Amino acid sequence: MGKRSEQIRKWLFYFSLLVATVISYKMIDKLSGVFEIIGSFIGILIPFIIAMILAYLLHTPCKAIEEAYNIDKLKFLKKHRRGLSVLTVYFIILIVLFIIINFISPIITKNVVELAGNLPNYYNSAIEFLKTLPEDTFWAKINITEIVKNIEEFNISEVIIDWVSFENIGNYIKGIVGAVNIVFDLFVVIVVSVYILLERKDIKNFVQNLMTAICDKETYDKWVNLYQRTNNIFYKYISSQFLDAIIVGILTGIVMNIMGIKYATLLGLMIGLFNIIPYFGAIVAVVISAIITIFTGGFTTALWMTLIVIIVQQIDANIINPRILGNSLNVSPILVIFSTTLGGAYFGVPGMFLGVPVASLIKVFVLDFIKEKNELKETELKEE
Repeated sequence: MGKRSEQIRKWLFYFSLLVATVISYKMIDKLSGVFEIIGSFIGILIPFIIAMILAYLLHTPCKAIEEAYNIDKLKFLKKHRRGLSVLTVYFIILIVLFIIINFISPIITKNVVELAGNLPNYYNSAIEFLKTLPEDTFWAKINITEIVKNIEEFNISEVIIDWVSFENIGNYIKGIVGAVNIVFDLFVVIVVSVYILLERKDIKNFVQNLMTAICDKETYDKWVNLYQRTNNIFYKYISSQFLDAIIVGILTGIVMNIMGIKYATLLGLMIGLFNIIPYFGAIVAVVISAIITIFTGGFTTALWMTLIVIIVQQIDANIINPRILGNSLNVSPILVIFSTTLGGAYFGVPGMFLGVPVASLIKVFVLDFIKEKNELKETELKEE
């Protein structure tokens, strides 16, 4: 009887294990569908998330313009200052977009088309140059002949033809449909961001009432302090980096145009955009610009261009950027390089851009933790 009950328990255990395995498998199988639903829901929310980010970025200029409209003598402006401030900000954005589309975009497009058309010629020139390099120098040690052979096997013309092949027409049609969806999402982003800016006071009051309802005063004060410091770091860094990129792009574009550099506007735009990424962006942009200028203007022109662009970047790094950014971050160069490298390795270009403010925020948390622990130890020592 004892052996029989032992066998029954054993079979029940195996049966239970089998049932649990089947149930677990079914749950995991069903979870994939749940994840798909969650993913599609997040996809629907993306325009609203972008709208909140846009409203967050435009909040400060809207607030400044609203205060400027608060004039007692002009009652209409004072009464409708919030709506007029939002209208003014979006009107300025429209003017900027109009200038970009009508004056800057055609030049950029022309440069891009011309550069793409000349790529095969530059490619062939590079091949010929690599072939003429002496084999008994440094280049022989890095197997330059193998590099040339590999480059020759890569047919850039075939790649360009593939881009416009009939096989990709379906993808182009999908791209057009996607563009229509993007236009709709853009409309949603603008409308939602406008409503958020118009009702920002009500939203702020709701969040404050919610926080005071679920938190005690000390916790609430900590959250408010954390938000203010986080907001100061992220907003000031992001806005200042974009403003700095615009200034650097304009300055380098003007200097290159004065020097007669080919594709000056395009290269200036590229240098400005790459300048958003600390340290690495500036280096990569200068190297790419120098390589393009070597083919379009010669080695001497490229050398002078590189020298002048480096001078402009040094002026920006030591004078313009500190004045725009101020001392809100106060991060050492080592931490900047480390956070940019780590962010780029795991999250690509966005990680390289956001690595510095995230590192600054972590630094703030660590310093606060150290300060609280030291104060607690001092208090305990005094009590003893």
